[in-house]
Amino acid sequence: MALFQEAQFFISADKLTDLPPPQGVEIAFAGRSNSGKSSAINTLANRNRLAFVSKTPGRTQLINFFSLGNQRFLVDLPGYGYAKVPEAMRLHWQTVLSRYLMERESLYGLVLIMDARHPLTPLDQQMLNWFLPTCKPVHVLLSKADKLSKQQATATLRNVRAELERTYPNCTVQLFSSLKRVGIEEAETAIGKWLAAGLEEVPVIDAN
Repeated sequence: MALFQEAQFFISADKLTDLPPPQGVEIAFAGRSNSGKSSAINTLANRNRLAFVSKTPGRTQLINFFSLGNQRFLVDLPGYGYAKVPEAMRLHWQTVLSRYLMERESLYGLVLIMDARHPLTPLDQQMLNWFLPTCKPVHVLLSKADKLSKQQATATLRNVRAELERTYPNCTVQLFSSLKRVGIEEAETAIGKWLAAGLEEVPVIDAN
């Protein structure tokens, strides 16, 4: 989808006061460290290094905004759950993430990336719990689906969908693989609908 291929880096924020004004529509990407979050963003944008990809978990430590034009943004949130992050940093990002998810006015929806081999961890559920009171939509990408057999992937999708329908009714879920480029069109369609719906609900500010 050409929409995501137009993505350009906009700004990074270390704390909430560094965030740009809440104007337009934001779609946030979140996930455990090394869940494939940055790879998913790069795959959707058809770019190799739009979002930083590292074999070392815990490297994404800033909130990174990417502009799609017309006050539309993809927001790459710091990976969570990496044990070797210093305690002070872990607590800082816990506060930043929870407040961003619960309070950010321009945030329309959350794309939550879970490793298909280890979905719905306690920390994944914590992210959902922070976001649930907003009543905003969540779309789960079960990443690295290529690491599972077709039968395993189908069973995982079925089980995760059943659990989400029971506990987080405003969620949708799909299989995804950046390596095999599986699920790209489905993800693009879901996120594209959010961006279009969000623009209908908020005024778009003309940069000119």
